[in-house]
Amino acid sequence: MSALRRSDWIMAGWCALLTGAILAPALRPGYILAYDMVATPRPPLDWRSMGLGDALPRAVPQDAVVAVVALAIRGDLVQKAALVAVVFAAALGAARLVPADRLVPAARLGPPLVAATVYAWSAYLGERLFIGHWGLLAAYAALPWLVRAAFAVRAGERGAAWRVVACGAPAFLTPSGGVIALGTAVALLATVRRGWAALGGLALLTAPWIVAGLLGPAPGRSDPAGVAAFAPRAENWSGTIGALLTLGGVWNRGAMPASRAGWLTPILGIAVLALAAAGATSMRRAWPAGSLTALATAAAVGVGLAAAGALPGSRRIVALAVESVPGAGLLRDGQKLIAPFALLVAVAAAAGAHRIASWLDGRGERLAATAVLVTAVLLPIAALPDLAGLPGLGARRLTAVHYPPEWDRVAALTARSPGELVTLPFGAFRAYPWNGGRTALDPADRYFAVPVVVDDELVVGGQGAAKVRGESPRAATIRAALAGGRPLAAEGVRWALVERDQPGEVPPQALAGMRQVYQDGSLALYENPAAPDPPLPALWRRLTLLAAYLLALATVVTSVIVNRVHVRVRKSRTDW
Repeated sequence: MSALRRSDWIMAGWCALLTGAILAPALRPGYILAYDMVATPRPPLDWRSMGLGDALPRAVPQDAVVAVVALAIRGDLVQKAALVAVVFAAALGAARLVPADRLVPAARLGPPLVAATVYAWSAYLGERLFIGHWGLLAAYAALPWLVRAAFAVRAGERGAAWRVVACGAPAFLTPSGGVIALGTAVALLATVRRGWAALGGLALLTAPWIVAGLLGPAPGRSDPAGVAAFAPRAENWSGTIGALLTLGGVWNRGAMPASRAGWLTPILGIAVLALAAAGATSMRRAWPAGSLTALATAAAVGVGLAAAGALPGSRRIVALAVESVPGAGLLRDGQKLIAPFALLVAVAAAAGAHRIASWLDGRGERLAATAVLVTAVLLPIAALPDLAGLPGLGARRLTAVHYPPEWDRVAALTARSPGELVTLPFGAFRAYPWNGGRTALDPADRYFAVPVVVDDELVVGGQGAAKVRGESPRAATIRAALAGGRPLAAEGVRWALVERDQPGEVPPQALAGMRQVYQDGSLALYENPAAPDPPLPALWRRLTLLAAYLLALATVVTSVIVNRVHVRVRKSRTDW
């Protein structure tokens, strides 16, 4: 086995080790319910999951893609495979961005290990994982591969534009991920001769959620109160800006690893930033001309937009944009936009560690040089020990569980009579005893094959905290009916599911005119036989959205095939 081959295997093994350490409790049998990440056995594939519901298409095409895969593979296995792929690809992608051919042979393994660890074992990945944003993390994992493909375009490599599209495709599972990937690609390729072909291909991948947003009844504008509610948060003595610069700052305290509040965390984070600063010059020489400046621009814009939601003066501007400009609600949770900065820090820190180690090695201090590389690898782990899925640390957040059997029974009953279902007490999130009391979205919307009205009004921060208005017209109607003491049957609701293990009251008149058809365990199901079947979206809307999906799918398939052909051609020429 050659030295290069051996280093590749070691690198893959380290990335697998990081993945296993982070996801250990999630890989047990069962489903993970953690805030926005909710897996079910067979999520429904319908027009709502494709984006023609009455809410904004924030999980388009993610929900449809998962539903399609779940037709063949059970939902819990789909979830585990997605999480493993995300963490492993993030680590390996960052490692592959380190220019190994520019490193001295003795140090070709250390810097990629540093990059992989800083990028994967980061507060960004941990906080977004704990809050359940796996679709956004797909963009985080795709980013280093997209950047590497963009470098090939900048170098004039034939067919590299198709590689950009193929590598960037996973990022477009959600609008937020697509915006991050497309923004990074624009920074890298907008001034390059062949860059516009790649940018055009990436733009086609936005078709499903852009078309769904235009066709849906929900307004594209959002409640400006969400800007303050979802703004980055200080996590320790370094403040909000310090949290962002050390790759954290998520708005939800429940998703923050406890170690982020420690006094030592910012110091270790600053050490990583110092390594990155030391490696900037090396990166400028090793990467294609102008690449470092382009990625640094994308990183600076991301950090700037994230900070804008947290600073009082700029927060008003962001709030005005969110309230006035359709689609600007993507800026509410600005911390997610620092993904390019996280990638820049990871690769630059690897270059910085290599630079220091090379200097020491040149002075005959080989042991000290090795110690620098080892320390650089261990710094992120020391700063965030509770990202590991170990008992008492991160395990409780991602523990897999099983649904009680009554959920399957309710799914079978409701599938017989299509009609709208409302869960009571009416609220977006649940904390089930069988899920360890962890907060998660109500899984009914993804468990049952009927339209489920979800309360999208959010209370951020607990009782007395900020209330963020929802965007779904139907949810607003149901909310008003319950508040006004009107029965759900009068609103055309067929099914009402009372989750008796959840806090909150069910209004006395809510179930008037409905008959109980099932009760077991924590669930009680009521039916209104007189309720009408929900209408299908207009034919032209369905055809238009289907065309958008087919366009995106054709773009992905074409990019993969053409890129594969170019790889074979290059290999045959090399062999010849």
